[in-house]
Amino acid sequence: MANTVEWPVRLYLVEEDGTTKARVELRTGTTTLTGHGTARCSPEDRDVPEIGDEIAAGRAVRDLAGQLLRVADSDLEGVGAAPPRREHRVAYGWTDAMA
Repeated sequence: MANTVEWPVRLYLVEEDGTTKARVELRTGTTTLTGHGTARCSPEDRDVPEIGDEIAAGRAVRDLAGQLLRVADSDLEGVGAAPPRREHRVAYGWTDAMA
C-alpha cells in the first residue's frame, strides 16, 4: 500500500549591504532541521540581488541535505543497517609515513 507524506519546507532570504543570508527549515513531523547559506557580492561586481538569493538559497539547501543524510545514516546505524564507515583520508600534504 502506498504512503504519501508531506514535509513542509520554508526558505527565508535576507539581503543587507551586499550580503544575502538564507535559512531553510524542514519539518518532518518529528524533527525540524535548519540549513544556512550565505552569499556575498564582490565589490567589483554589479549587485544583482537575484543571484545572491540563488547562491545563498542553494548553499542553505545543500547544508540541509547534508544534515538530512547524516540523520538517515544515524537512523540506519540505530537499526543495524548502517553502510560501512569510510576512512578519513588526508586530501593533500605530508602524511606521518612520509615525514
